[in-house]
Amino acid sequence: MQLGNHFLIAVPALADPNFQRSVTLICQHDEGGALGIVINRPIELTAGEIFKQMNIAPADDRHRDAPVFSGGPVQQERGFVLHDGGRDWASTLPVSDELSLTTSRDILEAMAEGRGPERYLIALGYAGWAGGQLEMELAQNAWLSGPADYEIVFHTPVEERWERAAERLGVDLHRLSADAGHA
Repeated sequence: MQLGNHFLIAVPALADPNFQRSVTLICQHDEGGALGIVINRPIELTAGEIFKQMNIAPADDRHRDAPVFSGGPVQQERGFVLHDGGRDWASTLPVSDELSLTTSRDILEAMAEGRGPERYLIALGYAGWAGGQLEMELAQNAWLSGPADYEIVFHTPVEERWERAAERLGVDLHRLSADAGHA
């Protein structure tokens, strides 16, 4: 089962502080492992501050207050831009026809100049799984999974993304027990 372009939704019992109540968009998944970006963990940093740190001078203030997210616990000093598809930058991974993940500086420069993607989410770090690890966690019921929904990624308020992603699958997270049971 390939989970690229799918959400991983943490079940209430998932106690790992890196993923508790998280929604992760899986950008790449194959036999070698998986890479995803957590889409509901804003940090105390804005796009304007990222531009300033990278010595990129924005043409206007349109991105200044855009939140930056903790994309996951791996390589938290590395930046990622999850954005609507249609254009490739120097280092872009297509997630679907409508969504891409870019790690190169040129996308931030384009955004600062008003030539960037229409919809985007900037993250520092990513979530990563070795080959077979994600499948094992799914078998242990640590996650719900289902197709990604760009409305949730780009337009749903951050604090509602976890519940909305589960509701899209027909799951009410408040009805799931945080306690594991064994038959």
